[in-house]
Amino acid sequence: MNETLKPLPVWHEGETYIQQKVGVAERMAAVGQRVIRDFMPDQHRDFYAQLPFVVLGSVDGRGDAWATFLEGHPGFMSSPSSTALNIAATRDPSDPASEGLAEGRPIGLLGMEMHTRRRNRMNGFVSNSPDGFRVDVDQSFGNCPRYIQLRDFEFVRNPGGDFSGTVEDLPDLDSAARAMITAADAFFVASYADREDRRQVDVSHRGGKAGFVRVAGDGTLTIPDFDGNLFFATLGNILLNGKAGLVFVDYSSGDMLQMTGDAEVILNSPEIAAFQGAERLWTFKARRIIRRRNALALRWSFRDDGWSANSLMTGDWAQAADRLRAAEVATRWRALTVTRIVEESASIRSFHLQPSDGAGLLPHVAGQHLPIRISVPGVDKPAIRTYTLSVAPSDGLYRISVKRDGAVSQHLHDHIRVGDTIEARSPAGSFTIDARAARPAVLLAGGVGITPLLAMLRHVVYEGLRKQRIRPIFLFHAARSRQERPFDREIAELVDAARGAVRLIRVLSDANGAEEGVDYDAIGRIDMPLLSRHLPFDDYDFYLCGPPQFTQSLYDGLRGYNIADARIHAEAFGPSSLERTLDAGVSPPTRRPPSTKPVPVAFMGSLKEARWTPEAGTLLELAEARGLSPEFSCREGSCGTCRTKLTRGAVTYIKEPTAAIAEGEVLLCCSVPAAQEGGEENQIQLEL
Repeated sequence: MNETLKPLPVWHEGETYIQQKVGVAERMAAVGQRVIRDFMPDQHRDFYAQLPFVVLGSVDGRGDAWATFLEGHPGFMSSPSSTALNIAATRDPSDPASEGLAEGRPIGLLGMEMHTRRRNRMNGFVSNSPDGFRVDVDQSFGNCPRYIQLRDFEFVRNPGGDFSGTVEDLPDLDSAARAMITAADAFFVASYADREDRRQVDVSHRGGKAGFVRVAGDGTLTIPDFDGNLFFATLGNILLNGKAGLVFVDYSSGDMLQMTGDAEVILNSPEIAAFQGAERLWTFKARRIIRRRNALALRWSFRDDGWSANSLMTGDWAQAADRLRAAEVATRWRALTVTRIVEESASIRSFHLQPSDGAGLLPHVAGQHLPIRISVPGVDKPAIRTYTLSVAPSDGLYRISVKRDGAVSQHLHDHIRVGDTIEARSPAGSFTIDARAARPAVLLAGGVGITPLLAMLRHVVYEGLRKQRIRPIFLFHAARSRQERPFDREIAELVDAARGAVRLIRVLSDANGAEEGVDYDAIGRIDMPLLSRHLPFDDYDFYLCGPPQFTQSLYDGLRGYNIADARIHAEAFGPSSLERTLDAGVSPPTRRPPSTKPVPVAFMGSLKEARWTPEAGTLLELAEARGLSPEFSCREGSCGTCRTKLTRGAVTYIKEPTAAIAEGEVLLCCSVPAAQEGGEENQIQLEL
């Protein structure tokens, strides 16, 4: 039958729409030509022949999609040619998908081996025969196996007979149906697209951790869409006609729950970011529900090691709800409980933190810092500091790794114990990395400056394993001595997990008691000659973090090698910040000059006024002189702790801030009233 059909573009407009949204349309245009075929390769033909079941998608006379299972002893499917598949199975009148198996109708097939995670898909057209039917190939392609759990199968009776039990036509999802859905770690979905001269039906597998499908009170299902092969056949079909058919199988009893109804793709929602691993969401609301208990002769048993690693890397709806609750209190100080303390080196100690208020953790971005507030004996008011989070967003906890240096860090080391609480605000900071970028990244860490870079490394490796492509990383890790170098084992495990994508160069300034090749790779410090010896000629993004002199020296060295300023991402800790030189043709941000005249300032939250003069310093210093106690940490414009609402007036910055500032906000620590244009008077009002 496919010989009479004219060739069509590989992807239809629904698929290309999502591919364009993701930014892969150009790449997938080439991929599609290579992997979508109008015939079955020999390995696919052999694969179908060894299967005990196939998942089928069809469309009934009302235009509703249905998904079902056809089963038989291995060999019940055979391929007489590369364009045809014979299936020795007959239509079962009790199965709502059987109507779509009429002569000439389009169907979709998914062949899947749960015990090997192999799967292949095909769509085509039905030709009936005395012992079953034949499918003539329209499209044939391989498919992503990442979210399949390992299960072994057996038959509890001979397959192939008509269903003799009760067909339950449910008016809505009852408690048993809801329990089946919420316990599922997989289901199957049928969808279709009407194209120029044909209908193409698709059926696909969806998997995740048990509970990845949410059932609302009105029966609406919400399903996260995880990273896959970028075909977007199912979601593209749904975009075009808003219809789908789902089947859930109880693998231990053979029960089948089949539904057809309306579906919608959700590309923008706070729940997408809250659900770990979700790239998109889609919803399904059933219009007809059929349950057939003991419908299948097959049973599957879950293997001891059966969980897909990719499924386990995703979240669940309880975690997503916790994260959304955390977002509601993101601007407040929250109590975090210290759940674990780890000695990372002779001078660095890690504190593992979890919320004490029942809400979840707000996801951070790898490289960001955590503002904390803590009372130190002998100090009149709580001290505020920012410490980098040394874990990835996927780790499910906050961890700060603190070097003993200064009164607050000494207090953390000497007095904080497991079970104590530390107040914290939401993570902040713009020193972050894109795990999906193709350009290799060079991470340059000096001392405790490893903390944001370790978070970045954890994130890149995690996301790379989840998406099957790890961004190449070179990590240069400098420490004074082996005893003072933290995270050796953790970094080694990440290097091993990265399967060659991460290269580690360890640098010691004092190699006493250390063995070259075992404990270190170079003696001295990280400088341009060292980088030149270890970095192959290529185009890199550089990420620098360490003491001010370390960071400034490397930045200047890279600029001296004509590395563009935009390729160098840096964060210095301590009292000074990085002095940058802009690329040719790049102008610094345009700022108004500071006012040279006195400016009235109103602190609306405390109902106090002050008069700023050029000698008064920053707005933070003015507030302190007026007896106010604004929260701050760095006084450098990098942590964002002193961020305050500006309700009237104009400010300018005497030091260019690196912390993000939203419209209507001001950083008190480095801002002053701006000169007004045209001689107008500037009046500042702050919500403080």
